[in-house]
Amino acid sequence: MAAEDVAKRAEKLRELIAYHSWRYYVLDDPEISDDAYDALVRELEAIEREHPELVTPDSPTQRVGAPPSEQFAPVRHAQRMYSLDNAMDESELLAWLDRVGREIGADARYVCELKIDGSSIALTYEGGVLVRAATRGDGSVGEDVTANVRTIKTVPLRLIGPGAGATVEVRGEVFMPKDSFARLNEAQEAAGLPVFANPRNAAAGSVRQKDPAVTASRDLDTFMYQVVEPERHGLSGQHEALEWLRASGFKVNPDVRVCSSADEVLAFCREALERRHDLPYEIDGVVVKVDDFAVQAELGFTAKAPRWAIAYKFPPEERTTKLLDIRVSVGRTGALTPYAVFEPVRVAGSTIARATLHNAEEIARKGVLIGDTIIVRKAGDVIPEVVGPIVALRDGSERPFVMPDRCPSCGSPVWKPEGEVVVRCVNAACPAQRLERLIHWASRGAMDIDGMGEEIIRRLVEEGLVSDVSDFYRLTEEQLAALSTGRTKKDGSPVVLGPVVAKKLVASIEASKRRPLARLLFGLGIRHVGATVAEALAHAFGSLDAIEQASTEDLAAVEGVGSVIAASVRAFFDNPDNRALVERLKAAGVSTHDERAEISGEQPLAGLTFVLTGALSSMTREEASEALKALGAKVTDSVSKKTSFVVVGENPGSKRDKAVALGVPIIGETELLRVLSDKEPPAS
Repeated sequence: MAAEDVAKRAEKLRELIAYHSWRYYVLDDPEISDDAYDALVRELEAIEREHPELVTPDSPTQRVGAPPSEQFAPVRHAQRMYSLDNAMDESELLAWLDRVGREIGADARYVCELKIDGSSIALTYEGGVLVRAATRGDGSVGEDVTANVRTIKTVPLRLIGPGAGATVEVRGEVFMPKDSFARLNEAQEAAGLPVFANPRNAAAGSVRQKDPAVTASRDLDTFMYQVVEPERHGLSGQHEALEWLRASGFKVNPDVRVCSSADEVLAFCREALERRHDLPYEIDGVVVKVDDFAVQAELGFTAKAPRWAIAYKFPPEERTTKLLDIRVSVGRTGALTPYAVFEPVRVAGSTIARATLHNAEEIARKGVLIGDTIIVRKAGDVIPEVVGPIVALRDGSERPFVMPDRCPSCGSPVWKPEGEVVVRCVNAACPAQRLERLIHWASRGAMDIDGMGEEIIRRLVEEGLVSDVSDFYRLTEEQLAALSTGRTKKDGSPVVLGPVVAKKLVASIEASKRRPLARLLFGLGIRHVGATVAEALAHAFGSLDAIEQASTEDLAAVEGVGSVIAASVRAFFDNPDNRALVERLKAAGVSTHDERAEISGEQPLAGLTFVLTGALSSMTREEASEALKALGAKVTDSVSKKTSFVVVGENPGSKRDKAVALGVPIIGETELLRVLSDKEPPAS
């Protein structure tokens, strides 16, 4: 075949494969068999192997092909990706509809769409070809995840129909179907890896994988719902834009309704709430938008959200179940915490079987008895919570919970300090405390040993491989590879971690040796020494030796420490067992000094105090905190009048509201990146 004919055949194959992919993955209405489709793909692969110069970025063979990435480049959005204001109940939704209706008149039309519980994504096409995919980030700056998003079958690499040849940005949601989520967690569990809490977290984590092949294996899906600058494509309303997206090759949610009254909007919301569990994906509400783009432009935006749209959030999903028992866990500081054990029940996207009850006083306040039929929910759709008992269903067999007077782990007497609600075990050799101290040491806020979760640590303790935190640094790849997960295969043989996981764990352990001094201090689990106090001590003394040798008075003189914390630190280092532990860590090569404290250099942010809230797209909050401190700034957990700036990322909490109330300046991720790059304070 002549070179020109080969090129034409390759282009034709790309068109055919794209078309049939759209029919299969987006419309769920294939026209050819799987074998016929596979034959087209194999033919194109063969041509591209023989003629690599014919490979194009939009070729279906290139969905998975990019090498693993070490980081994601920041992407500035052409237009800000706003979050939406929430209506938490029908009365708030009606108030919004009334307010908008008064502004735009009686013939207002609204488009109601299901609120997909996934991860926002922005796709940019040039000449109809996908060139970039970015996460939402802080709304102004996201992360470039193009290589990963290309692996999602419902994302067209080249647009068809009205979108063919267009230069356009579209936005929507990446999500993980319920069945895919269940399979992923089964695989995670079988491999001895942590399971995901819900499909939303799984989708967000899958999009941000360093290796696109991992993303490709996660069976992600998409629904697109926005065309940026729709007037450039002759679109006048939201419903018309959805039809344009569908005709251009995107997957669009079919559950959309145009409503012309508040009653119609409420009816759609109520139907969605009734049907949410029958859908193959998770939803957490309904998005209501003014249909007409010209009217949207008139209504405009607030500082953080459009005035022409609102998210009606479903009420917290509550379920009833049987309270089987109230047990007690022992934390790393010896605190005894009661928790409820109940019959497993599915709530807000995942199955739960236990929830903390905090302390005996909280149990008494809720009036919960062992054996009760109870109401459970997830606070904020995340944290399992016992709402209370259904008293009318009691049959007399229920019994009250009694806080034990001895530690359930070691049998030592417990102690309740005067004025506190927490009961504590004071035995330093308590096995439960030891396990929790090991888990704390490996946690993200401390030494951040990636992959070293509770289940693996528990197995290491049971096998006698780890007794205290210094033992982590004596583990070998061979020991970890052979570690049983406690599960068995179908043939009865044990499931072990294996060499791949073992290699990653050893690398993570090695990397943890170089954590900043504050992380080390926090990881040691000294009572009253949280992350903020650890930062203050690290900044003041610069090394663990200096802290160990400091007097109580010197420690108390550090800002934010005081006499109680100073006495606790001094007591920790006066204990010979603790000093021996520190020596073992030093011998293992763990850094016990803060290199930043030894470098005298420019400190352009000295005297400024920052607070971080919300998720950042270009780095973690911990990384941002370290970068700010390296320039001399102080980073704290709470907002006060002394706070200089509050850095706001995606989905900020109450800290943003408090900053507004106190008049504390707020900056976004874009300004933060400028501060770190230019090494200059934010503009006031």
